[in-house]
Amino acid sequence: MAGTPFPLPASLDLPPHLSAHKYFFVCTLTVAAWDTLVLSPRTWRLMKTKDWPLLKILFHFLRLFMPIEFTIVAVAFFDAKWSLASCQKFFLFEPICTAILLAAASAVHVIRIHAIYEQSRQVLFGMGGLFAVQVFVTAVCCGFYRSVPLEEGQGCIAGPKEAWVGIYWVLPTALYTASMILALARSVRSLKLKQLSPWRLMLRDGLNLYGAIWIVNMINVIFWFVIKPTGISDPVRTIVTSMAAVLTTSMTLRIILSVRGPLAKGGSFALSGTTANTASSRATHVISARTPTNISSRAGHTYTLDEMRTKPEAEWTDNDTEGKNTGLNMDNPSHTTSKNDPGVKITIDRQVGYDQYSHAK
Repeated sequence: MAGTPFPLPASLDLPPHLSAHKYFFVCTLTVAAWDTLVLSPRTWRLMKTKDWPLLKILFHFLRLFMPIEFTIVAVAFFDAKWSLASCQKFFLFEPICTAILLAAASAVHVIRIHAIYEQSRQVLFGMGGLFAVQVFVTAVCCGFYRSVPLEEGQGCIAGPKEAWVGIYWVLPTALYTASMILALARSVRSLKLKQLSPWRLMLRDGLNLYGAIWIVNMINVIFWFVIKPTGISDPVRTIVTSMAAVLTTSMTLRIILSVRGPLAKGGSFALSGTTANTASSRATHVISARTPTNISSRAGHTYTLDEMRTKPEAEWTDNDTEGKNTGLNMDNPSHTTSKNDPGVKITIDRQVGYDQYSHAK
């Protein structure tokens, strides 16, 4: 009959929020697939390392668990033949698996922040307390999810029974907030030892990674408590949850990969152990005398004291002093730290300016 609209199947006739949810979930799957592909070479290199500290174990767990979870969730979400009876048996899969995923990611933050604060007990107790509360709260909240009442063919989505179930995400967000603040404070404190521009400081210590995790989790919390659903079948509260879990996992993996040195005990901070080396490096080159002196090292460099007085300290390279404390003593130029390894060779060439001194005519 003319003018009668063609009826759409339930799988295509979606309300606005559910349609947005499906489009956003496609973006989530794209990010998960891209992250899995991009990190494959670095994952393989890490796999070949000898030891298996806890950070390495957590890395490979997150690396595999995240794409497996959301691939299974996507099947239930997009399969038009997924029955409502099957959804009633399946809907707890995503909140339970996401709770496990968040617990593993949060454990990485606890270990890493504890490490960059030189194994501080106060940091461990604070972050560890937040982690324990997070695990408990997310486990309890899983019991207060339900299957969103959609029509047959519109997919299977888990939603909260009440708004307060959003504390499922509040506790991880609180932990990631503490993690970001502590990481930022540690980086700012390191500027007393080595000045860096804000951009280089951010990249050196991975502050962008902590910031990205905090932003996506805060947006998710806003969706839970600020944006109001239109009814019990409106999944607007859970639109961002999958993306938050995927990006949290992705950025946490990069936090592990950005650790310098071995991963044992959470790795170390970027400037850990460099203060003493820097001090000895500077002390090695402090030489003063009143006579022009040529100094040649085993590396083939030759300096004069006049050049050394005018040469900025920043131009000295680590190669000039790495592994060597020459222990120079200008009162006894032949003295070195080792008889077999002189370190540097000093030649004193005395030149006396005749006109500088008074003399008999």
